[in-house]
Amino acid sequence: MLTLTRRCESVAEPYGELLLPFELRMRSRLRTRLVSGEEAVLKTERGAILRGGECLQGEDGSVVRVCAAPEEVMHIVCADAFELTRAAYHLGNRHVPVEIGEGYLRIAADHVLGDMLLGLGAQVEARVAPFEPESGAYGGGHAHLDAGAHGGRIHQYENND
Repeated sequence: MLTLTRRCESVAEPYGELLLPFELRMRSRLRTRLVSGEEAVLKTERGAILRGGECLQGEDGSVVRVCAAPEEVMHIVCADAFELTRAAYHLGNRHVPVEIGEGYLRIAADHVLGDMLLGLGAQVEARVAPFEPESGAYGGGHAHLDAGAHGGRIHQYENND
C-alpha cells in the first residue's frame, strides 16, 4: 500500500492521481484509493488543505497528483459587485467555506443557504464541479504575529478543538 507523507514539487508524469472531494482534502489522515484503484494512505501535516494540482510524495519516493473531485455545489452570481459582496458577507457570517471566482461565489450544496441567497436577490444554480474554497485568513491553522521577542516572525499553531 502506498503511504503519502509530504507535499512535493509537481512532476510531468506522476505515478498516479488521487481524486478527492473538498471534505476529504481537509483531512491529514485518510485511507483511500488512487484513480487506478491502488490503495493509499494519507499521513500529512495536520491543518493543511490539499488543493487540486498539488503533489504528494510517498515513502517510496513516488509522486501522486491531487485532483479536486467534481461534487454538488451552488454557483452564485449577482447583478453587481455590491450584491455579490453582500452575499459573501452573509455566507462568511455563517462560517461557510466559499470559493471566490471572477464574478461568482461557489459553496457546497445546501438548500437552506440557497434559499437565503435567493432571498438576497442572488442567482443560484446547482452544479457538479470541483470545489476549491478559500483557506481562510490564516491559511489553515492560526497564525500569530509576535513582534516582540521573536523579531516579527509569524508562528503557526493549530486549533485542535
